[in-house]
Amino acid sequence: MTLTNSLYSNPLRVGLITSAGLCLALGLPAHADQALTMTLHAYKVEVSANGKIVYTPVSTAPVGSVIQYKATYKNNIDKPINDVMVVLPIPADMTFTGEAYPPSAQASSDGQYYADIPLMRRVSGKLVKVPYAEYKSLRWDIKFLPAKKTADVALNTIVK
Repeated sequence: MTLTNSLYSNPLRVGLITSAGLCLALGLPAHADQALTMTLHAYKVEVSANGKIVYTPVSTAPVGSVIQYKATYKNNIDKPINDVMVVLPIPADMTFTGEAYPPSAQASSDGQYYADIPLMRRVSGKLVKVPYAEYKSLRWDIKFLPAKKTADVALNTIVK
């Protein structure tokens, strides 16, 4: 999926694991009848006049817009799938807001090592929070995905 930054007209790319790549990583067959598939949608997040949060499908957004990336993982087989680790990269032209759903997500600033949010690092002997702008990806552990059911994960970002 590509989200275009309308102010600068440069594409904001969502680097995601394809469902075939995910199946291969899980040791599941990666063909037309894949055991696990993923769909990704981008939504502009706004607050309506009455204070409710509104999610509007979007393909372009100006700088400063809050965009939610929502991935839906579907178990396509007739038996449950256990312990599925799913990862959503944060696009390079976006900054993570600190909002993840479900909030059990872990984050990485390098795409390899994950820890609970907020990420922490030691600076001059003190533990300090890693700025959200340095987050590269989030991951969730879906412990149990029943047969023929779906699980959603999402993260909010701001267009840089």
